[in-house]
Amino acid sequence: MWAEGFLLTLIFIGVISKSNVLATSASLILVLKLARLQHYFPLIERRGLEMGLLFLMMSVLVPFAGDQISTKTIIKGIFSWPGLFCAIGGALATYMNGSGLQMLKIQPELLSGLVLGSIIGIVFFKGVPVGPLMAAGLAAMFMKIFELLT
Repeated sequence: MWAEGFLLTLIFIGVISKSNVLATSASLILVLKLARLQHYFPLIERRGLEMGLLFLMMSVLVPFAGDQISTKTIIKGIFSWPGLFCAIGGALATYMNGSGLQMLKIQPELLSGLVLGSIIGIVFFKGVPVGPLMAAGLAAMFMKIFELLT
């Protein structure tokens, strides 16, 4: 019963904060739970992240495939200061995502902190919860800095 209440709370927070992603994901999980389809939970847990990343990458690649971006624009985007900063940011982000994934594999109990932080970011900062791995990567970096300082 606690899980249903928690999911309902997340749905409420998602609706109030206008976060369709939070409200929809909590709603779908609640429907699966109430329909007694929990046997799909391990599959969602194991493959959901990969599917989400797949769709995220597809959405980023659509403008290229749809000829919405010309070769000239691509070259200009790569060889400009903002483009170079984006390339560095992309490389750093993927490295940090990998660190976050490793941290969550070793310490899965930290996921509750990520969920809480994501909710705070959605509600108070109007954030978009697309980066749990990035959040984990930042947390891993903060933990390494903390270890170095102590």
